[in-house]
Amino acid sequence: VFFFLMIRRPPRSTQGVSSAASDVYKRQVSTQSTWDFMEKKEFIEAKYQERFTLIGEDGKPQNMTVEHLLKTNAIVPKVGFMMVGLGGNNGTTVTTGILANKKNLKWETKRGDASANYFGSFTQCVTTKVGMKVKKAENGSMVLEDVFMPIKDLLPMVNPNDLVIGGWDINGMDMYNATLRAKVLEPALIHQVKEDLINMKPLPGVFNLEYVASNQKDRADNTKKGTNKELIAQLQEDIKTFKAKNNLGKIVVLWTANTEQYYPGTIETVEDLEKLIETNASLPPSVLYGIATLREKCIFLNGSPQNTVHPAMIKLAEKEGTQIAGADFKSGQTKYKTAMGDFLVGSGMRLASVISYNHLGNNDGKNLSEPHTFKSKELSKGSVLDDCLKSNKVLYPKGKDKIDHTVVIKYCPFVGDSKRALDEYNSEIFLEGCNTIVSYNICEDSLLAAPIMIDLCIMAELLSRISIDSKPIGPVLAYLSYFFKAPVTNHKEYVINSLSKQKEILTSLMKACAGYVPDDSTLLSFHF
Repeated sequence: VFFFLMIRRPPRSTQGVSSAASDVYKRQVSTQSTWDFMEKKEFIEAKYQERFTLIGEDGKPQNMTVEHLLKTNAIVPKVGFMMVGLGGNNGTTVTTGILANKKNLKWETKRGDASANYFGSFTQCVTTKVGMKVKKAENGSMVLEDVFMPIKDLLPMVNPNDLVIGGWDINGMDMYNATLRAKVLEPALIHQVKEDLINMKPLPGVFNLEYVASNQKDRADNTKKGTNKELIAQLQEDIKTFKAKNNLGKIVVLWTANTEQYYPGTIETVEDLEKLIETNASLPPSVLYGIATLREKCIFLNGSPQNTVHPAMIKLAEKEGTQIAGADFKSGQTKYKTAMGDFLVGSGMRLASVISYNHLGNNDGKNLSEPHTFKSKELSKGSVLDDCLKSNKVLYPKGKDKIDHTVVIKYCPFVGDSKRALDEYNSEIFLEGCNTIVSYNICEDSLLAAPIMIDLCIMAELLSRISIDSKPIGPVLAYLSYFFKAPVTNHKEYVINSLSKQKEILTSLMKACAGYVPDDSTLLSFHF
């Protein structure tokens, strides 16, 4: 009866239509008018009713409802994007990619003509369901249809073409020649932005050979000198100068330089951190960049696997009223692995082993060829399947709560940035059977990482403009977990690695801030 009534009524009249279909139609109209009104205001405010269930120690559920006020500053500032490792493969790919899109460039390849795009970007190319509407079909009947909206249109956010690029590198090569050296992009594209790139040179970087592979020494011809205190002061001055020179409202600093060796131990307090600075203890450069960034009240993001985001760094971010996030870009193999974990365990199969092998020939691969730096990457990749174990005690009871997980990375100069990734997934299935899935992926590593780096900058800046019940998000931007292999959160005992869940959390927050109610997906009102 529901569908009969729904499909017989005209689209512009809700009289007599079932309440469910009428509600969908009214939501479509009110959403549009709300946005017209809100866009004229300095802030976007949304009242949101959060629902969740707490399970007591006795196993009984307690359904909770909490009212929240979500407030987003609608004024998008001019944003500076400073990358540590600007002259590396990732930094040059991001820079050239933004220039190509800004200039709407086209170039010739062996496969035909190509044009600039942001494919692979969550903010620029992903859509999300925001509701449903009643639509008139060709035969005149009324039907329900899901409504999708680009992520970039949900809330005011910076256009990637407007990002002001800068940063540091331990190698002083200009950006044009560094981009050619990377061998990631087509020369026909690079030559079109030669004038822009050749005049861009990275600022001198901080270098400590103790924390990277010994083979990086020859590359370091553009470095700062001084004690910890002096180096931090120099980095702070770089940030201040860049901000003033470009009249920036906000700066995001992203570590996309070499993977560092893990710092031994954990730096717990700001006082401990200050003592290490004052005594000139040997500290990883990423920590020094982080300190300088946070002291300048800018956002710091760690895109590599080392343990840069110590508790002390989080406390420093909180003290300075800014944000921090990490660690390690989740771009290709690991993103696929977390999706496969969701798929296999969600299908009731017991994922028993995952063997991940990859080889690459860029400078990242070269740096990872030594055991102490590879260890950081191995630890980062190793935790991505933890959610599978925690979520299903039927498949992973006590005593069998382990997945054999092996990660191998080899350096092969010939393949350059074109990374090869081979994964084997072995699952136990019905009646002790075994299911094996093997995947083989080839792609320029930097072409996968670059859109994620842009997304991180855009989303971090957006999250810094959002408050929940008059409190800013942070100090850890845990909503960015979707982009990281080893996400850090504000509650170290609660970390989410599931790709689908990470995406759902991030998009649900954005929809709630924009005035949309995240769909509970039951479809109860639509007689599904």
